[in-house]
Amino acid sequence: MLYPLSVASADKGPVYVADRKLPGIWSIEKGKATSYFTGSKVFRTPLNAVRCVTVDPQGRVLAGDSSTREVYRFEKPGAEPMPLTKGGIGIPMDVVVTKSGDLFVSDLELHQIWKVPAAGGKPTLFAKVSAPRGLALDQAENLWVVSGTADQLLKVTPDGKISVIVKGRPFNFPHDVVLLEDGTAIVTDGYEKALWKVTPDGKTEKWISGEPFKNPVGITLQGKNILVADPHAKTIFSIDPEKKITDLLKPAK
Repeated sequence: MLYPLSVASADKGPVYVADRKLPGIWSIEKGKATSYFTGSKVFRTPLNAVRCVTVDPQGRVLAGDSSTREVYRFEKPGAEPMPLTKGGIGIPMDVVVTKSGDLFVSDLELHQIWKVPAAGGKPTLFAKVSAPRGLALDQAENLWVVSGTADQLLKVTPDGKISVIVKGRPFNFPHDVVLLEDGTAIVTDGYEKALWKVTPDGKTEKWISGEPFKNPVGITLQGKNILVADPHAKTIFSIDPEKKITDLLKPAK
């Protein structure tokens, strides 16, 4: 891998990785990475500057790309990416999919969260958030948002009301967030080479830090394990509930 920024996984099947310098998406199975989609080096072509990847409830891969200001969906492996917004996004940093299939997209350029219909179409403003990055949905479909400004972790209700989960700036450079079954959030912090644990009431503690992490950025769940994309280590790490870390590209023998 060259510069993996984002990682996604369904309950079963491959792990997908957005690689900014491929540019495109990798598929990982049984410790081996193969190209799911490789874009062009030409600017303003699909996935030339891919930023994020996710998987919808139907198992379809979606990716956000800042070179074309777009979110794409792959209807099946090997298919051409289908643009969903006609270039209606600025810098799509993350994408999550609701139970109904609609998308929420964090836009770092325009400082807001967009809502995109499941079938695609013109994005509509869902919430104004300064410097939004990673997103996660809880069971009640509240949207958790990592912000790069004054308060670093926010929650937005389904009707668009914003509240602060983590006040101030305890993180050095937060990127992404996932939510565990007990309501705990895990936040990646690239500059600290760490994962932080955040309780539902906003208390933070550094959970795992240091080697083998070099710059943990993207994060997702795979069953009870946590997957982390690290562009400086050029790999995907898997962390089990006991905090054992393995490299997905160097499986244990």
